[in-house]
This record gives sequence, C-alpha cells and structure tokens, in this order.
Amino acid sequence: MEVKIMGVSKSYQLGSDVQVQALQLVSETVIHGEFLCLLGPSGCGKSTLLRLIAGIEHTGAGQILCGGIPVTGPDPSRGFVFQDYGLFPWRTVRQNIQFGLELKKVPRRERKEISDYYLNLMELSHAESLYPEQISGGMKQRVAIARSLCLQPDVLLMDEPFGALDALTRLKMQEELMRIWQLEKITVIFVTHDVEEALYLADRIVIMAARPGRVKEVVSVPIARPRSRTSQDFLHIRAQIYGFMGLDADHTKAAI
Repeated sequence: MEVKIMGVSKSYQLGSDVQVQALQLVSETVIHGEFLCLLGPSGCGKSTLLRLIAGIEHTGAGQILCGGIPVTGPDPSRGFVFQDYGLFPWRTVRQNIQFGLELKKVPRRERKEISDYYLNLMELSHAESLYPEQISGGMKQRVAIARSLCLQPDVLLMDEPFGALDALTRLKMQEELMRIWQLEKITVIFVTHDVEEALYLADRIVIMAARPGRVKEVVSVPIARPRSRTSQDFLHIRAQIYGFMGLDADHTKAAI
C-alpha cells in the first residue's frame, strides 16, 4: 500500500498560552512494499507522524492518504507495533497473537490456523502457552509483531520497537525483521533515533529536524541485503547521515 503525506502539520497546546509545533508542512510518499525509516533526535515529531498515519491522532493541517483513501481514524490495514510491546499479561503468547482476530470475530479454527502460521514464522511455537512475564524482551517484541501481522495489514508502523532491548538482542531483532519483511512484502514505516539501525533496515531514510518537526533530508540506501555494517558503502552513507544531522561520524549512538 502506498502512503502519501501531504503538507501535514500538527501542534499541541501546553497550558493556556503555550503551543508546541510538533510537525510543520511534512510531505513524503512511501511506495508499496518499501521499508522507510524516520530518523531523528527526540522531539522531532517522528512518533507524532507515525500516530497520524495510524489514525490514532488527527492532523492539524494537510492530509494523509493510505492506498488513496484519507486517514480519518485507526484501521486494521495499518498495523502498529509499540516500543513497550503492549501485551496483555493475563494472556498467553498464542492468546496475545490472536487478540485482534478475536475482535474481528474470526472463527476459532481460522484463528488457530493463522496464529499457528505466525507462531512458526516468529519462532515462537515452543512458547505458545507461556505468559509475557515468562519470556524475554526479544520474544515479547516478536509476539507484538506477530499480533499485528495476524491481521494482514498493508502497512506496518513501528515506533522504536527495539529501543528497550539490549544491544545483542536488538541486532538479532533487526535481522528477524528483515527476514519477515522480505517474506510478507508489506510496506513498513519504522521510527528510530539509531543511525546504524536505520541504515541496516531501510530502503530510504527520512531525516527529521526538530523545533518544528520537519523533513531535513531524504537518503536512499542502494546497498544489497543482507548488509554488512563494516562495508565501505555502509560506512560512507553512515558518514553522510551523521553530516546531515550535524554530527561527526565518530559520535556514538548515545549522542543522538
């Protein structure tokens, strides 16, 4: 599904006399099947833009079209994966994955078939009867992704989904996400403040600037997958991105 963002602005009222401009005249087109990363520092409007695309919030100005249809509210065609997983602690792994299917009143047998497929895809079959408190952070995030994919969305929106994971688990989840995206062939819009994560995952990277949130630069990543973080092409584009963000390439990710 194609996503068109056309002149979108969004403000928030803080108190009676303070207004914060979260986004200002943001325009971008995400083509069908593309993996797009929104990259930038905290406060640049990345997550706000994602919520607007999801229909969780409404634009102050401009318009967003998904598949040519204006976004007016949440829709199953747009799946959303949160950083904090959003799992129900009283439901097992399988029950969490099936939650959206239950809301749609999908028959029990079909629910089982669909959840079987995603349990296998996400390598969670061995944990289907466990509860969230009994599994690792990486497994929780795989459950959250499976729950979104169960509804067969045309667009998957991901808001810093690996931000709470340790470094090694985060790298593994990036590899897993690439595998799943290549199998499912859906459009992904992924929010991150990690330059290397964006560069490893994305077809294109939209670099955003803050105060007000706006598109500063768009970088294409013409590197074949799987990508090596130590290749010359990777390091060259990484240096370009740091330059666009006003940082030296030697800065650590924590400095962003």
